[in-house]
Amino acid sequence: MELRTAASPKDVKHYTTERLREEFLIPDLFHPDEIRLVYSHIDRFITGAAVPVTRELKLTAGEELRASYFLERREMGVINIGGAGQITVDGKTYPVNCKEGMYIGLGAKDISFASADAGHPAKFYLNSTPAHKAYPSVLIKPEGIPEEGVVIIKDENKAELGSLEQSNHRTICKYILPGQVESCQLVMGMTKLEPGSVWNTMPCHTHDRRMEVYLYFDIPEDAFVMHYMGEPCETRHIVMRNEQAVISPSWSVHAGSGSQAYTFIWGMAGENQAFDDMDAVSNKDIR
Repeated sequence: MELRTAASPKDVKHYTTERLREEFLIPDLFHPDEIRLVYSHIDRFITGAAVPVTRELKLTAGEELRASYFLERREMGVINIGGAGQITVDGKTYPVNCKEGMYIGLGAKDISFASADAGHPAKFYLNSTPAHKAYPSVLIKPEGIPEEGVVIIKDENKAELGSLEQSNHRTICKYILPGQVESCQLVMGMTKLEPGSVWNTMPCHTHDRRMEVYLYFDIPEDAFVMHYMGEPCETRHIVMRNEQAVISPSWSVHAGSGSQAYTFIWGMAGENQAFDDMDAVSNKDIR
């Protein structure tokens, strides 16, 4: 598990391109037959990925957590961006297809990941935060029929926003949030831009009470996303490629523009779980 410390906005404004990428970019999460994890001191947020190909992968706490098992003091959200797979939690196996997810609650001990087809492996993207209460582990599907242990994302948690004229026509799909999938502090979802649109989270905002991590994907090899961060009056950018993540401190804006449409997963943690608790920044004030 890689460790990342927090950074002051006073320091970040003086970073070189390489230093900025070193502190905030997570470039290589998805590796065959590996679980890779990055632990940020910012709200103790863990970002990771599991790519089972030839074998099942078991999630362990490692030395960094000083815990008997990974979710001894934590909760976790997972979204699969690859082929069909399975997640086994304490002996119960959940089939998790592409764009489906899971919430796994505090106290789950034995967690493993597998793919249905080694030729088209699952790619499980993970977000984990400290937790104080055990909520039920559930499979999360964008569509389908509700059943025991399965949550279907509500229509009100699928929002179509923006317009082609503003180059930001997108659909936000909220996976983990109060009233749908209960958690202690983790909030998680996915935003897909429509063809012809390239801007996300614009006009931009900060939220002092929460940090955020973005994972950008569905980006062709020769394309990229310019991710904007920093204080509204001291913005910086990081060039993002396919399946790369970026850490956004609570004091930073977080927005992007791509060379073409793309998809990204967002995960948040901090003081509250209010999706709309943000401080908007006017376009005319961005520098």
